[in-house]
Amino acid sequence: MLAHGSNLRRGRFSEPGRVYLITTVTRGRQPLFTDWRMARELVQVLRASDEARMSTSLAFVVMPDHLHWLFVLGETSDLSAVMKRVKGQSSRRIGAMLGLNGIWQNGFHDHAARVDEDIQAMARYVVANPLRAGLVQRLADYPLWDAIYV
Repeated sequence: MLAHGSNLRRGRFSEPGRVYLITTVTRGRQPLFTDWRMARELVQVLRASDEARMSTSLAFVVMPDHLHWLFVLGETSDLSAVMKRVKGQSSRRIGAMLGLNGIWQNGFHDHAARVDEDIQAMARYVVANPLRAGLVQRLADYPLWDAIYV
């Protein structure tokens, strides 16, 4: 029987220039990102992916035990390679700070935006996660998000 993380890879297709919404979860759903230092390390890795032109971030929110990231896949990038880099770099950096060997569950969930989807609405949905989770009353009170539309 395949692990759930392996099932998430079935049928995955990368299309450079397409908008993707990614969700990835910490190992054992550990709330590692309640420590703002750890969350900032992850944000730095996302920004490095953009600087390397592997992605163009449209919105993200770092939740206590997972990440939602809306981005345009770089013209020469592969979705799995981008996620391998982001998860690998963040795992090494954060793992070293916490004395852990790996911080992420295997796999990730991806949604390729359709042409008719409202990307701005998707970005608003992403950054509103802390409100829906009851972590804050106002989005301005949650520091671990960014969106080009807001």
